[in-house]
Amino acid sequence: MITLIPLVADQQVAFWVLAPVMVLAALGVVFSRKAVHSALSLALVMVCLAVQYAALDAPFLFVAQIVVYTGAILMLFLFVVMLVGVGVSDSIVETTKRHWVASVLAAIGLLILLITGVLHAIVGPSAGLASATASAGGNVPALAERIFTRWVFPFEATSALLITAALGAMVLAHGENLFPKLRQREALQQRMRNWVSDGTPISPLPNSGVFARTNAIGAPALLPDGSVAESSVSKTLIARSAIIDAGELKAPTRAVYAEIQRAAADAEEARS
Repeated sequence: MITLIPLVADQQVAFWVLAPVMVLAALGVVFSRKAVHSALSLALVMVCLAVQYAALDAPFLFVAQIVVYTGAILMLFLFVVMLVGVGVSDSIVETTKRHWVASVLAAIGLLILLITGVLHAIVGPSAGLASATASAGGNVPALAERIFTRWVFPFEATSALLITAALGAMVLAHGENLFPKLRQREALQQRMRNWVSDGTPISPLPNSGVFARTNAIGAPALLPDGSVAESSVSKTLIARSAIIDAGELKAPTRAVYAEIQRAAADAEEARS
């Protein structure tokens, strides 16, 4: 029999110390106004639950709780929250009709399960974890034996359900292409047609600040002839009126062109 070193000194001390923290963190999950605060409160609940598993000499559940739930699933929640937006306020408009009926039924079913579990723990015989895992040689071998013998069908069914849910989420999140994807040849032909029809440049325009006296992102690029490339500035900056005046930016280029023209005129006059 494998002797496990308890990670927490006393099970009762761990329970009475961590149980109030878990209750407060669970209330924080429900009542927090920001999604990030709710996710962090949920992480605290999961960590405290992992310590409870360690106090009960269940190392497999302790590691699974930390690595799988706290380290993987909760991080996925945080990534989704960051992608959706932290400052986005949730809409209070009901989009799913009659969902409260299913919510009430689910809450009643969960309450019945909790009451049944508590009554079974109080009234029923308590064998203890040590006696339950003694015949299999420890907690992890006993858990593996139960999963892959007695509970193998529910285990595989749950795995199939999770895979189906993941595939369904991918299908629902996949967006259809509104336009066919252009290859390099088709893209070049489209550029040529746009240049013939409305004069769109074939080559990319310079970035903002190029050929100008500043490299600020709000400064429009100047073409070699001194004209302003208005499309080189972001449309967001244009909407916010954060564009630098191009009048003074064009002055140096125009002065150089004027000097070249004067030199050309003087050379022409000298030859004549």
